[in-house]
Amino acid sequence: MSDSVTPLLIGVDGGGTRCRFGLVVSGARFETIGPAANASTDLAGAISSVQAGIADLAKQSGVSMSDLSAARAFVGLAGVLGGPQISAIAAILPTQNAWITDDRRAAVAGALAQDDGLIAGIGTGSFLARQSAGHVTYLGGWGARLGDEASGAWLGRNALARVLHGIDGVEALSDLTRDLLAQFGGDTTGIVEFAARATPQEYAHYARLVADAADAGDAQGMALMRAGAEYIARACAALGGRDDTPLCLLGGVAPRYRSYLGGDLAKQVADPKGSALDGALALAAQVPIG
Repeated sequence: MSDSVTPLLIGVDGGGTRCRFGLVVSGARFETIGPAANASTDLAGAISSVQAGIADLAKQSGVSMSDLSAARAFVGLAGVLGGPQISAIAAILPTQNAWITDDRRAAVAGALAQDDGLIAGIGTGSFLARQSAGHVTYLGGWGARLGDEASGAWLGRNALARVLHGIDGVEALSDLTRDLLAQFGGDTTGIVEFAARATPQEYAHYARLVADAADAGDAQGMALMRAGAEYIARACAALGGRDDTPLCLLGGVAPRYRSYLGGDLAKQVADPKGSALDGALALAAQVPIG
């Protein structure tokens, strides 16, 4: 069903909130969405998501799993760090012609194609990248425990910390922090118990509340959004971005920072050329047939 002119291509863009899948068959493109796929925090769940997503694509397209053995695949999943994870993911793919890595590369390829530019990928987690003359340099992406600054998880976690600071009298309570406290029944014990077990996705649930409160002028919300924007600016500078370097804001949270960026950096914001799934499929086309 495939040949050198119209190869079968599988693209997977797996993030901390959802996983997107694409299959190109003779020029026709099929897509589906599955659960989150983070290889560090839940490898078994990531594998299950990938299996189900590819099976759904096969069903949609009418292509058998055996036909997919000839496909070229790019699988980019959040939290892929090295060999054992890659081996476990490779074992469940229908093809051996696969490039398996973390989800950042597909985001860069989709947003910038071959052009130079900066990426701020900010969803449940976060990372930044710069592409220059075809070379990609990454910054951040160290996970919710040690990094992921400005991310949805970071906003949620720090907003809840500010609730506790307000109760202690270290910071002033605001409408945002009072609202968050009320969501836990007005009991700080509930916040502490939640934090003891919360996943990045559960923290990120509160990110929209923070951004909405900031846009409404809430002091604590604005402080958090400004802190996140300052991190983005420092990261862009560390990557060597110039005043004329385009900056693509990717992910569910990233666009909420646009109005908090400094004037010069805000002027650099540009629309991405495509999605991370577009990038995953473009990278799949580069995978050699083994």
